Amino acid sequence: MVFADPGEALARAEEVLGASPPPLHASVAHQVIGIWQRDFGDTRRALAHLRRARDLAARAESADREADVLATLGVALVHSGRTREGLAAFERGVARGTGHTRARVLFRRAYVWWVLGRHGEALEDVRRAVPVLRQAGDVIWTARALTLRATVHLALGAVERAEADFTAAGSLWDTTGQEHDKADAVESRGLAAFRSGDVPAALRLLDEAAARYAALGTPTFMLTIRRCEVLMAAGLAPEALAEADAATAALDGIGGQSTRRAELLLVAARAARLADDPATATARAAAAVRLFAGQRRAWYETHARLVLTEARAAAGRRSGRLVTQAAAVAERLAALGAPAAPEASLLAGRIALRLGRRAEAEPHLASAARRRHSGPPLARMTGWAAQALRAEAAGSARGVLEACRRGLDVLDDHRMTLGASELRARATAQGAELAALAQRASLVSGGPRRLLEWSERWRATALSAPPARPPADPVLLSGMTAYREIAARAEEARTGGARPIAALEREQRRLEREIRSRTLHIRGGGAAGFGGRDDTGRFDVGRLLDRLGGETLLVELAVLDGRVHVLLCGRGRVRRFEAGLLAEAEREAEHVQAGLRRLAHPGAGARLPLVEAAGARLQELLLGPAAERLGTGPVVIVPPGRLHRVPWALLPVLRERVHSVSPSARSWLRAGETAAPAGGRQVLVRGPGLSSGGAEVPELADRYGTVTVLEGAAARTPRVLRELDGAALAHIAAHGTFRADSPLFSSLRMADGPLIVHDFERLARSPYRIILSCCDTARFATVGADELLGLVTALLPLGTAGVVACSAPVNDAAVVPLMLALHKGLDSGLSLAEALRDARAALPADAVHQATGWAFSAFGAA
Repeated sequence: MVFADPGEALARAEEVLGASPPPLHASVAHQVIGIWQRDFGDTRRALAHLRRARDLAARAESADREADVLATLGVALVHSGRTREGLAAFERGVARGTGHTRARVLFRRAYVWWVLGRHGEALEDVRRAVPVLRQAGDVIWTARALTLRATVHLALGAVERAEADFTAAGSLWDTTGQEHDKADAVESRGLAAFRSGDVPAALRLLDEAAARYAALGTPTFMLTIRRCEVLMAAGLAPEALAEADAATAALDGIGGQSTRRAELLLVAARAARLADDPATATARAAAAVRLFAGQRRAWYETHARLVLTEARAAAGRRSGRLVTQAAAVAERLAALGAPAAPEASLLAGRIALRLGRRAEAEPHLASAARRRHSGPPLARMTGWAAQALRAEAAGSARGVLEACRRGLDVLDDHRMTLGASELRARATAQGAELAALAQRASLVSGGPRRLLEWSERWRATALSAPPARPPADPVLLSGMTAYREIAARAEEARTGGARPIAALEREQRRLEREIRSRTLHIRGGGAAGFGGRDDTGRFDVGRLLDRLGGETLLVELAVLDGRVHVLLCGRGRVRRFEAGLLAEAEREAEHVQAGLRRLAHPGAGARLPLVEAAGARLQELLLGPAAERLGTGPVVIVPPGRLHRVPWALLPVLRERVHSVSPSARSWLRAGETAAPAGGRQVLVRGPGLSSGGAEVPELADRYGTVTVLEGAAARTPRVLRELDGAALAHIAAHGTFRADSPLFSSLRMADGPLIVHDFERLARSPYRIILSCCDTARFATVGADELLGLVTALLPLGTAGVVACSAPVNDAAVVPLMLALHKGLDSGLSLAEALRDARAALPADAVHQATGWAFSAFGAA
């Protein structure tokens, strides 16, 4: 009962003890309380109760009762860090027990061997226990033993064996009422899904297990550790670090298991390293090493030493001693049969290369490279990274490019199993090193054309296919409706000065977590998704040059070793120019954004020359000598993700020129080939709360005549989405909000609350052209290797060929004449970029209107 209904079991045990029971019954009651305290409370209290249970069993002269308690005591001792005492308790338990009881003791000792990372001993004890448990008809303990054996197989990388045992155990659990064990089985299946490379299924199963544990009131420290592992693999390391640290604090607050504390420190260290926080990673890993060493857990101690060495290398430490340490970790992991051994070998080789010790690096890299043909995707990525570094050290640019291509193909296939655009974008971080190696090699051996190919190979790849959508998920739809209602009430309370609103904001955050969680569960359709492999495979430079023709130029900015390289494409060739440092350009772009924010308010006109001068400095940093080679025709700018906030119209060479922006050359080509929908349906939307009242919408409605206008109560999200789906032209005048903390909750304010990015992702086809007459709609979060998350990037994979959006807060009143002039140009047959250029030129020359024009950009090719 202590696992099926922990609270009831604790109450019943205390009730038994209150009735002055005989020693045998009192032993059982104290054991139950000890188990409850061990797993859900204070390990010190657990040990006191279990020692009392052991003594009472001896008084009752029941050898099997004593053996059973000794096994429970052994587990508690190991979890409290007293490994030697715990193993000694098991020795006595195995000796005292017989038959069925002895098999249960062996199972629990196998569990302890697993906790200690001694997997061979664990498998041996399970092998001895399972036949006896089966013969006795003990369904519950047989299922537990099979689940444990599966977990050990997973630790050793034997996924197929693990899945077979999980399946067998699941069939047994279905015949029992052990709700805690059933939750544990779901958790274990989540771990198996993760080890086989299915991240969405892993997240779904772990969330289901968490809900089951919550219903039982069970702490979930082991679940947190496993969930953090999945989050890290999904590119969500900062979230994993926050969850691990919060769980550690909660565990410390109840005096919980020392073993779990060490494991949480290890997972926090790994998360901090992946989140580019080497100082935190070093501190957490060093603490984990000390705890594991004291607990005699060599498997975990060695993994913690791997993270500690990685963190020190990431902090800039380079020495022969560090190479030796990494090599020793690799050797120890290999001896333990740990799948992480190639990671340590790659680390040793990488550090040796940075020290210029190529001969010393080669055997380590060769060892890691042997993993490239087998195992889960991220393990094969490690192997291909090692092979690419070997080729680079040998001076083989061809070998580097081949290894990088093969490695990124593996990651492409993995990404396409992810349905959520956020996960697809973040997963690209795993390929950043390969992409950088390939770009360096192509620069040396292949010239500008090959550099362009590799710049495109790993740029904005999340836009190569729309996010997968569930055919119908009533829970998700219900959650999004509730989210809009709560968000609208919270906004109304804030603007009305009402108090308190804390409860509304808490509920809004809870619903955000629920929506995001269910979105991350969505599985992708594999590499044959929207556009198929053609959208993620080799980029055809010749096709791009043919499409550009004689007048249009495409300017792709690639970043190598911190410097901007300008690839000028057009007139049948690709030329390369070196510009400034990326870090300096980013700082200048932030200064420009601050200037535009000030110019949105009347009376700040004196700052206009400062902003214009900053635009000239940006041009020098971003285009360098290429600025003089642009000719007079249209220009397509393809910036890296970290330069997404640049207002390109502010650059002097682009200020009076037709220009557009695209996340990648591939995306621009696809937008140009997108056919406009039949019928030419037009939709105008006016949201609430604009200081201008969205004054352009009534004028545009009169101009277009036959047009759908949604305003007032009609501008509710479900109706807006229905009308937008498949429209030829959509114009939305509404307050825009960018969420840097959660970019897919960036929104446009409708009558019933926020219209968020997740809503747009449910469209069958987004509007062919869309004009977002709103602040901050062209702001993005930069994630992964070179990916962007935001409103515009949600629309482009869904069939939108062109977008006009704004990268800064703007003056609502000044937007109106800009939008009217923009639509005038569209009426005359101009593209979005052409119409926007002419609309800027038609604005008054004051600072507010000029800043408004600069803040808007045209994206895509329509």
